Amino acid sequence: MHHVTALPHKIIEEQGVEIPLSDGTRLAARIWRPDSGEEPVPAILEFIPYRQRDLTAQRDSTIHPYLAGHGYACARVDLRGSGDSEGVLQDEYLEQELCDAEEVLAWLAAQPWCSGRTGMMGISWGGFNALQVAARRPESLGAIVTLCSTDDRYADDVHYMGGCLLGDNLSWASTMFAYTACPPDPAMVGERWREMWQQRIDRSGLWLDTWLRHQLRDDYWRHGSVCEDLSAIEVPVMAVSGWADGYSNAVFRLMEGLDVPRLGLVGPWSHKYPHLGVPGPAIGFLQQCVRWWDRWLKGVDNDVMDEPMVRTWMQESVPPSTSYEERPGRWVGEPRWPSPRIRRQTHPLMRDRIAEPGTDVGSDNLSVESPLTVGQYAGKWCSYNAPPDLPYDQREDDGGSLVFDSEVLSERLEILGAPEVNLEFTVDRPVAMVSVRLSDVAPDGRATRVTYGLLNLTHSADHSDAEDLVPGKRYRVSVPMNGVAQAFPPGHRLRVSVSTSYWPLAWPPPQPVLLTVLLEGNSTVVLPVRPTDSSDEVAPQPFGEAEGTPPLETTQVEPGEQQWKVERDLVDYESSLRVVKDLGTVRFEDIGLEVSRRAEEVYTVRGDDFSSPRGTTEWRMRFRRDGWDVETVTTSELTATPEVFYVNATLDAYENGDRVTARTWNTVIPRDHV
Repeated sequence: MHHVTALPHKIIEEQGVEIPLSDGTRLAARIWRPDSGEEPVPAILEFIPYRQRDLTAQRDSTIHPYLAGHGYACARVDLRGSGDSEGVLQDEYLEQELCDAEEVLAWLAAQPWCSGRTGMMGISWGGFNALQVAARRPESLGAIVTLCSTDDRYADDVHYMGGCLLGDNLSWASTMFAYTACPPDPAMVGERWREMWQQRIDRSGLWLDTWLRHQLRDDYWRHGSVCEDLSAIEVPVMAVSGWADGYSNAVFRLMEGLDVPRLGLVGPWSHKYPHLGVPGPAIGFLQQCVRWWDRWLKGVDNDVMDEPMVRTWMQESVPPSTSYEERPGRWVGEPRWPSPRIRRQTHPLMRDRIAEPGTDVGSDNLSVESPLTVGQYAGKWCSYNAPPDLPYDQREDDGGSLVFDSEVLSERLEILGAPEVNLEFTVDRPVAMVSVRLSDVAPDGRATRVTYGLLNLTHSADHSDAEDLVPGKRYRVSVPMNGVAQAFPPGHRLRVSVSTSYWPLAWPPPQPVLLTVLLEGNSTVVLPVRPTDSSDEVAPQPFGEAEGTPPLETTQVEPGEQQWKVERDLVDYESSLRVVKDLGTVRFEDIGLEVSRRAEEVYTVRGDDFSSPRGTTEWRMRFRRDGWDVETVTTSELTATPEVFYVNATLDAYENGDRVTARTWNTVIPRDHV
């Protein structure tokens, strides 16, 4: 990334800003704004719980000073109960959080340096609440930029996918368990820090327990799901994600469902800002943001809306790998979504084959009862690219699946959108799930997963209720896969794989399931085919070079460690996935603070014992400077029987090496068709 030091405006940076709320709580903020004399400017808010003084400080320093130098006041505000803000953070996107955001926007709009116009931007949590706040229509809000977020908190978030419980639900709950137990900085809040820290430890709660008590799409998940009423959003929206991210589907739903000026952008990236995007190519995203904000917060008549509504990175074929520095491809544009250029092409499934449209497939059936090891090469639901976490060669997972291959392609094929698999089937158990995958198979047999989908077969269409399946009864379902833009070259094959488990990406059903797929013409794969003839291509404008302001100075005091290790013991038949993300110790030179972060996750199963899946996590967080040394150690464990989930968790807090708090949670939660 190119570091920009010469900007149109000089910058004023204010640290330690306290924003008062109506209930007396004060939120901690860092503000960058242009030194523009008497001329007020619009304000842009990023409102997240990840500690603006240290944990996101380096990333923030590349974004907000850049925007400030282009004429905007940028505020990075810690949520209530996080960083140096007062209060307690007890869950995601609570009504309190959204009310706080509205008050912060009003405070920003009322400052003498603000023009009264505001925007919100953010990635992940900050992208979520930007959408949610936009739907509440605060007076000053003029536009938003939402990255790696969703409009549907149940159907398309880190917790559940297709009604299946995701392994990332445990991983993410453990992350926030660790973060909410962190103390404020005494350098900012003074001697109150111990009292504030203890309040967080005592009252933040165990979010994993909460999320597991909502296994269907109920009012808990509907809150904050803007898909319930997209018409409530009346400001322009730029929605951004990456194909390796977990949230790319929302971009297309927003482009289709919103009735406001809008742009959609999906690159090859993981869960990253595009100017920091990995896999590359990273792009000049901040330049794009400046043009967006200029148009909607300053009224500049520029050409930002002359671009295609949707721009995506059409990925070329690559060998399977858990990490890519760059994905080869090209930018393609669609003037609207759904695009009239995309043709839905239906291929019947035959024994071992993906047939051509219109083929008479006759009558046949195939059965599979997948081993619990299917899914060990699936990667994460949402890639962070650290450690390498993308799906690896799918041939081993395919060994425990039904596999359908196309004929060898004689010409290039491109798809853009969400493929789907339609299945007519029977099962032998009342609770079952299905995983479907689409892979690019090279001439040497290597299989690169292109996209996938999950479905809890007991669920209704909207996941609001579930009922037992009747063994032997015929059912039909459609299993949507994640949207993708992918090119398949001549000489390759397409592969559809179907399995009854996908551990540890998804929690397996209570018992092993024999799935029989009926191959009588109703079991098909539907491909969103985009013409390769570029005669009527909508050529998007090229992006500039990725740039930002120079990052905050830090020193790597102790090295970190990364692992993504699959192991199998053929004595007791235990299989495990061990993931280590250790960032080592980093010193923030501007505040003299050393921060250590280490997370370890282990997912195990034993043989074909469907009561054996176990997920365990441990987080260690440490903050220290002269005279101050605190550490938290949090652990979470999830196991299950066919009837219930068991959640066990611990939290230990240390000051100067002495344990000052120890807490334990042990809860039992009934399984509801999961």
